[in-house]
Amino acid sequence: MTRVVGLMSGTSVDGIDAVLVDISGQERDLAVELIAADTYAYAPQLRQRIIDLCGGASLTLAALTALDDAIAHAFAQAAQQIQANQVPTADLIGSHGQTVYHRPPDPDSLGYSLQLGRGDVITQVTGQTTVSNFRVADIALGGQGAPLVSKLDLCLLSYPTQSCCVQNLGGIGNFTFLPPLPPEAPLGVGVSGWDTGPGNVLLDLAVYQLSGEQQTYDPGGAWAAQGTPCQALVDQWLTQDFFQQPPPKSTGRELFGPEYLHSCLQVAEPYHLSPADILATLTELTAASIAHTYRQFLTHMPDRVFLCGGGSHNQYLHQRIQHRLGDDIPVLTTDDVGLNADVKEAIAFAVLAYWRQHQIPGNLPSVTGARRAVPLGELHPA
Repeated sequence: MTRVVGLMSGTSVDGIDAVLVDISGQERDLAVELIAADTYAYAPQLRQRIIDLCGGASLTLAALTALDDAIAHAFAQAAQQIQANQVPTADLIGSHGQTVYHRPPDPDSLGYSLQLGRGDVITQVTGQTTVSNFRVADIALGGQGAPLVSKLDLCLLSYPTQSCCVQNLGGIGNFTFLPPLPPEAPLGVGVSGWDTGPGNVLLDLAVYQLSGEQQTYDPGGAWAAQGTPCQALVDQWLTQDFFQQPPPKSTGRELFGPEYLHSCLQVAEPYHLSPADILATLTELTAASIAHTYRQFLTHMPDRVFLCGGGSHNQYLHQRIQHRLGDDIPVLTTDDVGLNADVKEAIAFAVLAYWRQHQIPGNLPSVTGARRAVPLGELHPA
């Protein structure tokens, strides 16, 4: 049994998710027990610096290194807080860091993904061995470096006779398709997954703008639920190249960010939509993009869908995904099968660190497009 801290902050930049878990087994026999979980908000000034950088703000190298250190210290503090009053403390920390730039690969070049919050600083502050920088090994082998949660989904959420999609609704949406996995089947065969497009990012940006900067998100989707989606707009937005691009594929705020929202709102002007209608239509884009990518690129539709991530609390979005997929495909959350939907990605990076320590591959080439499976992360010993 190994006790591990997992740390994650996604494209929404809404805080650091931290978990303390006990892990045993390897792959098929992997077992994860959640001991503690919490989310620690960034200091407002630090969060704004991150958002500005993700939005294309220029930084000197000195300012970039200072931001890198500040994020590392915030992650280290989160690791210390999640272990407070816990006996024993962790043997290992797995820290995803904060993504500030992601460029998918193309035929002429490898991809590039930059996560700030360097692991050596976390090790220095906490005195605990830390694994960080998980995406680079997959990218070096021609992969997208994303999604990286798919192997955890495979090991913890596969079923012998039913297929499912595990759909994350963070700032960006991504999913893993899991075919039935009987005991005799090879691990990973038939598994696929990719980024589906915007999850919460456009909604959160729109809420902030439409509320006069008074709200950062729409709790439960209550505001959006008061509106009516404009299907003509959704159809037009879905013609964007990313939605038609075959997998493997990944994306981020570089595409689905403030400029993209601005273009969406410009296109919406002739429809004279209310703020609630705009939010309902952006919600519909997320739901429609998920249904679209399943139908267009999966060999067959899943028997069930499990939602996770912050967007799994958006009841209106949940309803619209169910509507788009139809009543024959139940849409649940990973909470319904015992895996905490809020912190599943933080759990994933705890497991990836554990696998790195044991030299067990953490990526699935069928998902990321890498040439082979490889242990992920850079090890910073205490």
